[in-house]
Amino acid sequence: MKKRVLSTAMAAAMVVSAGAVTVPVYAKDEPYKAALLINGTLGDKSFYDSANEGLTKLQEELGEDKFTFKVEQMGATSADEAKWEPTLYDYCDDGSYDVIIVGTFQMMDALTNASADYPDQKFIYFDEAFNFEDGGENIYNVMYKQNEVSYLVGAAAAMMTTDETLDKVDPSNKIIGFLGGMDNSVIDDFLIGYIQGAKDIDEEIQVAMAYVGNFYDSAAAKDMALTQYQNGADVGFNVAGSAGLGQIEAAVEADRYAFGVDSDQAAKLPDYAANIPSSAIKNVGNSLIRAIKMDMEGELEYGQLEYLGFAEGGVELVEDDHYKEVVPEEIRNKVEELKNQIINGELEVPTALGENAMSEDEIQALYDSVKVK
Repeated sequence: MKKRVLSTAMAAAMVVSAGAVTVPVYAKDEPYKAALLINGTLGDKSFYDSANEGLTKLQEELGEDKFTFKVEQMGATSADEAKWEPTLYDYCDDGSYDVIIVGTFQMMDALTNASADYPDQKFIYFDEAFNFEDGGENIYNVMYKQNEVSYLVGAAAAMMTTDETLDKVDPSNKIIGFLGGMDNSVIDDFLIGYIQGAKDIDEEIQVAMAYVGNFYDSAAAKDMALTQYQNGADVGFNVAGSAGLGQIEAAVEADRYAFGVDSDQAAKLPDYAANIPSSAIKNVGNSLIRAIKMDMEGELEYGQLEYLGFAEGGVELVEDDHYKEVVPEEIRNKVEELKNQIINGELEVPTALGENAMSEDEIQALYDSVKVK
């Protein structure tokens, strides 16, 4: 593999360190080469598309003489899981990639094994916290403060659900919906922020919650979301990867609202845009651009976990002309006020992750406090 060095520390983010390490240095006389291994498929209009678009943008910016990448779509079904680790090992065996990029909790075991067996291979791991007690000196780990952007979605949903000017809500009830892919700490972080944002607007809010059990079954997700809408929820939030597209389809069928996630789903699904007020974005693509540029300059610290929120550009709520058309100005102004409070440190959103994580009992109590009666 090409040799690299490590230098300056990262700024403006919460960092957990595994200690100082030395990893190979990028040879600037050759194109930087990355591999993105997706335990799913492109076309999710969400999480993986964001990662791919980020690398595409970087290649267009720098040119193929400076940066190239390959995407491997490994599939997301239970039948596909058996090939995830062997595929990762194949790319490590290749030895030509400056960095191999993987994400989500489902790749944790495979990455733990590969990073130990290939200490000279560098990895970027996104959207799950790596256990650096198990090693990982050749891993840069990035997470997102999805609780912050979800807080704004929850606040907006709570205001929208009783707004008499909106034609897709029943203002007589206070029920909103949430559809998660799987019950894990990252999805908990989304849900905690969503609930807290809604409760801070209206203590009487109720939240219908459901989990698909995976991130690909959009048909099951649609059925669950339709049930929520039929039972009174008129604003939903999907955090389920490609499965979450089912909630958006349900929103259209029920003539209700569904906030998107991980990419601008109103823009990606123009036929459904009237039902998608906005999207909560984890800037996976931008975070990969940032990390790779730092690595090319020898400034990316491996053996580190970094959290990126509003202040670091790691998350955002889409606030374009479409958002302004769908969401009333009074609600948008309140959302902007809350966002600024988060950025300025005046408002701390509870989280399921990191040193300040809520306990399991606290999380359950929060969920119970908004359970639909």
